[in-house]
Amino acid sequence: MTVVDVWAQITTPRMAEQPWMATLLRWIGRAGDAVVPTDRDTLAAMDDAGVDLALLSAWYGPTGALVSNDEVQRHLDAHPDRFRGLASADVRFPADAVREVRDRLADDRFVGVRIVPWLWEVPPTDRRFYPLYVACIEAGVPLCTQIGHTGPLRPSETGRLIPYLEQVMLDFPELVVVGGHVGYPWIDEVRSMTAKFENFYVDTSAYALHRLPPGFVEYLHGLGARRTMFGTNWPMLSPTRCLQGLESLGLDDDHRDAFLGGTAERVFALGGARS
Repeated sequence: MTVVDVWAQITTPRMAEQPWMATLLRWIGRAGDAVVPTDRDTLAAMDDAGVDLALLSAWYGPTGALVSNDEVQRHLDAHPDRFRGLASADVRFPADAVREVRDRLADDRFVGVRIVPWLWEVPPTDRRFYPLYVACIEAGVPLCTQIGHTGPLRPSETGRLIPYLEQVMLDFPELVVVGGHVGYPWIDEVRSMTAKFENFYVDTSAYALHRLPPGFVEYLHGLGARRTMFGTNWPMLSPTRCLQGLESLGLDDDHRDAFLGGTAERVFALGGARS
């Protein structure tokens, strides 16, 4: 069984210096901690928890690249057997953003696109994001985004699934979407989206498994049984911490394997065959 962390990043000093980072670290009980890991730190944390592969995100926001695609690519070059990449781009310049994402996705080690709407303080229906959705469909890769409340001191409305993400998926019925960070407090909307869209998935990043909301645990055993993937949000949370409580979830072997890596291998085409 391959264990895949579908939401990680090797943060840069630029990202660590963002004003919202301090509020995020306070939210998770790590106020004052350093969050600029090395490759060695990341691989050691993965090894401690038995994680085989991590998807490393690029981050772009209104101030530019917080983690650039080039920086992600350097990690992929250094450790091609342990990392895959999620590309992103500066949507202030939509045509350049599409060219950038297409160029990155031509490299099969980039297996998706990450957009974080709260960073832009607009919902995923913002017109600047739409060209990147088309680029995802053309390349046959998922759109990875954040759902649910915002940990940093930014508005949470951008993480509402209905009507915002629902409208995106109605406008782009071919788009595969992976919603990160569970979707709390809108777990009923997560259920609704799962029932409505067969190409909608969720990951558990930013949560230790023993702290998953009860409604999400119920979802994991029902509608979400083959739609949920493991994630961490490294380096904010470690893989070991996030896997606490795995046994208490009561998953059978097939369900556990799908959650820890099987679903991610299929959705991100980690075997190399994109849809």
